[in-house]
Amino acid sequence: MKNVLIIAMLLITTLKVNAYPFDVKYYNHWKAVYHAHSESSYQHAYCSVNNGIEEYELHDKTRVDCLTDNYAIEFDFANKWAESIGQSLHYGLMTGKKPKVVLILDSKYYDKQMVYVERVKKIGQMYSIDVEYISDKILNIDKDGHCHYADCKCNRKKHKFLMFSW
Repeated sequence: MKNVLIIAMLLITTLKVNAYPFDVKYYNHWKAVYHAHSESSYQHAYCSVNNGIEEYELHDKTRVDCLTDNYAIEFDFANKWAESIGQSLHYGLMTGKKPKVVLILDSKYYDKQMVYVERVKKIGQMYSIDVEYISDKILNIDKDGHCHYADCKCNRKKHKFLMFSW
């Protein structure tokens, strides 16, 4: 019985790891979620289509990702869904506009990341937060995987540092 339990736990642990719906990279032995494009690129694309003001600074020095006529919008990647709720509520309170969360989903894991959208929608119903989601399709990515926003990390040149020994 004990062996069956151990095997079952190993299988469940393996399934959980394989089901993690994000790309990850390791930086100095730290595991981090990796996104090919910057959050600001998604903001640029969305705000330009919706006639919004990007990075609107409030009197408390916080910045609304995108301020439109009706909404104070917070953008976040799906893995940061919980942070987006608090920020959108704060921006709504500070501007007098309706709070909105726009979650950024990776098209590769689109279906699996919808669980985060559903979480925010449930909370959004309770606290009058509008919720929307977008994917990297909004960026019009070229065949090389680059978007047309110069400040996006997909367009940064990789720096090679030389090692000098003294």
